[in-house]
Amino acid sequence: MTALVQRQMPRPAELLELVKFRKPRLDGRARRLDEALTIHDLRAIAKRRTPRAVFDYTDGAAEGELSLARARQAFEDVEFHPSVLRSVPEVDTSTTVFGGPSALPFGIAPTGFTRLMHTEGETAGAGAAGAAGIPFTLSTLGTTSIEAVRAANPEGRNWFQLYVMRDREISYDLTRRAAAAGFDTLFFTVDTPVAGARLRDTRNGFSIPPRLTPSTVLNTLPRPWWWWDFLTTPTLEFASLTSTGGTVGELLDSAMDPSISYEDLEVIRGLWPGRLVVKGVQTVEDAKNLADLGVDGIVLSNHGGRQLDRAPVPFHLLPKVVKEVGGDLEVAIDTGIMHGADIVAAVALGARFTLVGRAYLYGLMAGGREGIDRAVRLLSTQIVRTMKLLQVSCLDELTPRHVTQLARLTPMPR
Repeated sequence: MTALVQRQMPRPAELLELVKFRKPRLDGRARRLDEALTIHDLRAIAKRRTPRAVFDYTDGAAEGELSLARARQAFEDVEFHPSVLRSVPEVDTSTTVFGGPSALPFGIAPTGFTRLMHTEGETAGAGAAGAAGIPFTLSTLGTTSIEAVRAANPEGRNWFQLYVMRDREISYDLTRRAAAAGFDTLFFTVDTPVAGARLRDTRNGFSIPPRLTPSTVLNTLPRPWWWWDFLTTPTLEFASLTSTGGTVGELLDSAMDPSISYEDLEVIRGLWPGRLVVKGVQTVEDAKNLADLGVDGIVLSNHGGRQLDRAPVPFHLLPKVVKEVGGDLEVAIDTGIMHGADIVAAVALGARFTLVGRAYLYGLMAGGREGIDRAVRLLSTQIVRTMKLLQVSCLDELTPRHVTQLARLTPMPR
């Protein structure tokens, strides 16, 4: 039988051409981050490197965590419809939102207690946002002052998220300080009249500052770098709280006020000179009411699933809200975003902008400022690739025809 392939002994020179050894990287942080190809990879690194109570505070949600799971599932239940034979050698990911530019259709969402996740905290987030040309949002419960965030991002866009507290003067003072520091947009937050039941935090005994218990010590032993950073850097300070003792739920309950009303919105509007956006909208009716009041924008959000469990999924709500009020105000969205394709789908269905919270915090916990840079690059690369595969050259070319929301939770007739 005639051989189909002529065999020969390989020559050493040919083997050397086939075998290329990568140079070892001595920088462990850079090596870890380079190996992270998705936000989920950053989450896995963050989980290894952060004490359980802190990781669970970031990763967890309220009660059974159904709202968060459904929000993420909603983005996975998307079918894209690409065009073909359209020349799209480059794509433009820039947009304008709330009166100013952004290089990408997402910004960094407000997150509380951020320096607990990593000592660089909001300073790293603001710096990374400035470098990427996207907005950074500081929470009322942030661990870096308004003025320090401005110093970390002096040329970029800074936004401030406001809780209306029992002591209204604290909220008013924060509003004035944010305006004086040049923050251009205020997020008036309406979905937190009381603290949600975050059961992971309760089970972990999570408090500010962290308490040392036998369980905490055992969980911390493999993560000494976190405690070294925590104990050798400035004490946590909160922009709006004079007392930092107690559990997270107790702190939130002392700060929030269930009597918040439209009158409070009017007072804040009188104090704030920039764009006023209401964050935490969860019904079409409320969106229409706010449009009638003339606010500049709304954020469809269930607070990352951290407040009312079984709350509406913002991504499901998006097309209905845009249809009703999209011509009167700008609609942004958050909750559940873990991939650039999620952002593209939201823009296609009418969102002017999106906000990422956990996705950026996973990067922060995985590697500080460099980890946030990695998270932003991953999302940016995924956005560009998805747009090229859909064959659209800019965000304005994305339309509802590019996306089908697959039905998994179908409401029963009332």
